Amino acid sequence: MKKRKNIEKFENIKEIIYHSATVYSDNIAFSTKIKNSGNVEYINHTYSDLLEDINSFGTALYKYGLQNKRVAVVGHNSYEWAVAHLSNLLGGIVSVPLDKGLQLGELESSLIRSRVQAIVFDEKLKDVIKEIKKNNKTSIKYYICTSKIPDFLYFYDLLLNGRDDIEKGCLEYVNHKVDSYKMSILLFTSGTTSKSKAVMLNQYGIATNMYDMQLVESFYDDDVNIAFLPYHHIFGSTGMLIMLASGVKTVFPDGLKYIQKNLVEYKVSVFVGVPVLIDKMHSTIIKELERQGKTKLINFMIKFSNVLMKLHIDIRRILFKPLINALGGNMRFIISGGAPLDKKVAKWFNDIGIHLVQGYGLTETSPVISAEDDTFIRYGSVGKIMKSVEVKIEDKDANGIGEIVVKGPNVMLGYYNEPELTKEVLENGWFHTGDLGYIDADGFLFITGRKKNLIVLKNGKKVFPEELEILINRLDGVEESFVYGLPDKEDLNNVKVAVKIVYNEVAIKMKYPDINEQELHDIFWTKIKEINKTLPMYKYIKHLDLSREPLVKTTTNKVKRDEELKKVFLQNN
Repeated sequence: MKKRKNIEKFENIKEIIYHSATVYSDNIAFSTKIKNSGNVEYINHTYSDLLEDINSFGTALYKYGLQNKRVAVVGHNSYEWAVAHLSNLLGGIVSVPLDKGLQLGELESSLIRSRVQAIVFDEKLKDVIKEIKKNNKTSIKYYICTSKIPDFLYFYDLLLNGRDDIEKGCLEYVNHKVDSYKMSILLFTSGTTSKSKAVMLNQYGIATNMYDMQLVESFYDDDVNIAFLPYHHIFGSTGMLIMLASGVKTVFPDGLKYIQKNLVEYKVSVFVGVPVLIDKMHSTIIKELERQGKTKLINFMIKFSNVLMKLHIDIRRILFKPLINALGGNMRFIISGGAPLDKKVAKWFNDIGIHLVQGYGLTETSPVISAEDDTFIRYGSVGKIMKSVEVKIEDKDANGIGEIVVKGPNVMLGYYNEPELTKEVLENGWFHTGDLGYIDADGFLFITGRKKNLIVLKNGKKVFPEELEILINRLDGVEESFVYGLPDKEDLNNVKVAVKIVYNEVAIKMKYPDINEQELHDIFWTKIKEINKTLPMYKYIKHLDLSREPLVKTTTNKVKRDEELKKVFLQNN
């Protein structure tokens, strides 16, 4: 393992970017693939280039009078997205990252609510942005596209103009002193309810959170990171900043179906993702091993390797080189967050020599509350509490499970223009997460579920849907599942544990070519009964629905549980 460098603590993101531009000046910060008439070209931007472009673009924004204003950024992950967002942060402009997947009405509403005066967007969104411009309901004065198209300002024209102005001595932007404690980012939650909340974050909270992460995780200046997580999401944008603070090279994927190709192409060594992506990587390799008839051999090798590890002999990356090669050959570190990862999957990656850690956080906590690290891993947990964060468990039940409540510099300033909602979750600096969990004797935090998703049975027993969903999602042919409490028609206070399974049509047809719906239901019900045998009786699943339709989700792949409940209740009444 490489020797860890001394980690410096900074007050804000401007200090971090300037430090990296000095220490890693010639390192590649971002590499962008350009396809043109069948030819492929890679454009590399060093850390020195990045700072120059930030200052140039920011200077242009100042020339348009956007000091102390708000600027939205919306689009696919790209170098231009990063420059626009960072230009906002380094110049005291409030950055408003928006989800590129929002429908016209939702995007327009977010722009109105956030009172932005300029928007930076990519060409794929030009039709939606044209409609918003035509409607003229927002306070936007300047529409800036990252491609050159009619009727909009061009990103690179602004950048070049700003560069010229700096050369002429316009240094107001460059010399701006960032207020580390003022609202700097207005970030909308993913919207699992009808109206997403706008979270106010400051730079000190984010910078402190990044420092805490760097203390416990190993990022090296020769690492290559692939930006799969959307930058409009706090997990993705803070991940981007951590890579920049560590001198890492970031590349951009061609899409989910090209993930394996991109890992090989770019020699990716660091991957930050959500469980759905990590599960996909795992299942692809497992299916290939099954096809080759090598499952038993690999399982034996894992047991053999684990014995050697107890003797402090680590040859995992030699033993499992073919498996690591399937992930590009250089993969060494995976961070999983955003949702629970099956602990069997987490253990498998670590067993073959790829260091995988889980973390936990929310938009409102900038985002990381806890994480496993280089030394401490406990499967099923989300690691230990970050250095600058306090956590307590409130209203514990007999098993020590209660609501996770958090305090620290990373906690949000509040919800924008929502004082009553803010009061509901913030009390004397303590943020009530709405998540349930417990801390074990060694300080590891375990998440058991969402407070509002908890199924309370008539006898007072409590069932965590997420716990059962992990077990059900392991079943062959299951695409995803939704566990809920189904009220009895005669006694609405008496609920039974039920599940809706979305099955994989392709996998089912391959395995059961002539099966009908009832027969398929019977097969899955038999599998559910097998799961029930491993559970306490009160957690038994007593009702099953099958579906081919995907669950209703937000653009960040979170299930809209309220909408799913309405659907299943209608179906069963």
